[in-house]
Amino acid sequence: MQFDQLKRRDFITLLGGTAAAWPLAARAQQQPAMPVIGFLSIRSAGTDAQFLVSFRQGLSEAGFVEGRNLVVEYRFAEGRFERLPVMAADLVGRQVALIVATGGNPALLAAKAATATIPIVFTTGDDPVKAGLVQSLNRPGGNLTGVTTSFGEAAPKRLGLLREILPNDTIIGVLVNPNDSIAANTETNGMRKAAQLVGQRIEILQAGTDGDIDTAFARLIDMRAHALIVAPNSLFVIQADQLIALAARHAIPTLYWRREFTEAGGLMSEGARQSWRDQPVQVRPR
Repeated sequence: MQFDQLKRRDFITLLGGTAAAWPLAARAQQQPAMPVIGFLSIRSAGTDAQFLVSFRQGLSEAGFVEGRNLVVEYRFAEGRFERLPVMAADLVGRQVALIVATGGNPALLAAKAATATIPIVFTTGDDPVKAGLVQSLNRPGGNLTGVTTSFGEAAPKRLGLLREILPNDTIIGVLVNPNDSIAANTETNGMRKAAQLVGQRIEILQAGTDGDIDTAFARLIDMRAHALIVAPNSLFVIQADQLIALAARHAIPTLYWRREFTEAGGLMSEGARQSWRDQPVQVRPR
């Protein structure tokens, strides 16, 4: 299928189309009348709450209601990437009819490594071709298909928006998670190219755990950075309260990529729309 910005109705349509084929597949493989699908996420049930609303609505519009004619096996890694391969293998061992993988490349790659036959529907903020998930955007091939928000392509815009509220000769930190190397490299390269074009000094900071986030902010203070850009990553969604509190405590203007951060007290966000209600840029009123 053609990849595009992830909107609520896109995912509903994608999931509904996949679900419509389940009864035939179930009969052909002599599976139980009630199909079982797997849900694999890097995040937690709490941070995936908004996504799960669209997920279940898409199932409902395709005629599937969880607990009535469908079973969903949920697996949440809660930011611990090392748990993903075991969780993916467990879903495959349960012979699920479909795997929904979300939250970042590690979950998608874990699902892909676990099976070459079970259909996998994914969401990602990166280029799925460069990530090795599919062969091309128009013809994914294999057993994977999905949608992408292409967060990495927005790096220059995020940098430009933050520069608009800062004086000249500033230092801007960029926080990435090295545990998701594909996304981290995409963000790092995008930011460095954008910064070079406008003569902006940036410093790349890495955080793979909540403790690393504290260390990253300590480095920001030591280098007298004036602002921070938080790169798209599931760990940072899970640790949103920690990031927002640290930014407020140290008075560091911080730009995020999801609306939920500004709703929770963050300063600014800019990114692809996550639902029909979202606006691309959100700034918290002062």
